Amino acid sequence: MAERQIVVIDAGHGGADPGATYNGRQEKDDNLKLALAVGKVLADSGLDVRYTRTDDTYNTPLEKTMMGNDAEANFFVSLHRNAMPVPGSGSGAEVLLFENKGPQAMLASNIMEALSKTGFSDLGVIERPGLVVLRRTNIPAVLIEAGFIDNEADNYLFDQNFTEIAQSIGNSIVATIQEQTESQTEYYQVQTGAYRVRSLAETQMNDLKAQGFPAFIVLEDGLYKVRVGAFHNVDNAVQMEQALRRYGYNTFMVKRPAVL
Repeated sequence: MAERQIVVIDAGHGGADPGATYNGRQEKDDNLKLALAVGKVLADSGLDVRYTRTDDTYNTPLEKTMMGNDAEANFFVSLHRNAMPVPGSGSGAEVLLFENKGPQAMLASNIMEALSKTGFSDLGVIERPGLVVLRRTNIPAVLIEAGFIDNEADNYLFDQNFTEIAQSIGNSIVATIQEQTESQTEYYQVQTGAYRVRSLAETQMNDLKAQGFPAFIVLEDGLYKVRVGAFHNVDNAVQMEQALRRYGYNTFMVKRPAVL
């Protein structure tokens, strides 16, 4: 696996292709806004983020697929909003993939679970092998439908909980890469707490996530330990540790060995 993990973020549609529209609202705009916010979460976690677009331009689905393949990324994540023939008849979030197995299945499951906690109805992980961005990618790929653009309640949720939604997607990507990396390479984590009671660890983890940190819990030596990030490069881990200390956390670095 590469020294630095790479994720390609695709803002669906763009340019002359607005995607789904509703009362003047265009899917392409919501997709781009979400893509840039998710990308920031990933970049702040030390990942190398590539975008298929960062402005209102259009690339074909195949061109976007090639961008992901050329980057040799860990994941390709395409962001969309859903719509129905009858406005208002659909509600919720779903994650699409080519085949529900392997790394993309792990990522899709993590994202769907996280999105459901932001308030979206859970429409599940669904195989959609006919989509070009899923079928033609040589890397694990998922497509996220972040609510229905033709549903007022979903739009309210998208707007009001936007930061939480972006963080939930970004943190899920980070967590999935951590799960993949854990058994393969040596890496650094930043620990912020250790508790005998899991609920106390969960409180700190949730506080960290609310502040935008990719936090998680590990059970080790009988303690629930709260950690942030998984970095191959110690300099990236040091930057994360400094950021956590600025928020008032007591930290120390944990070096995890490769599992042979």
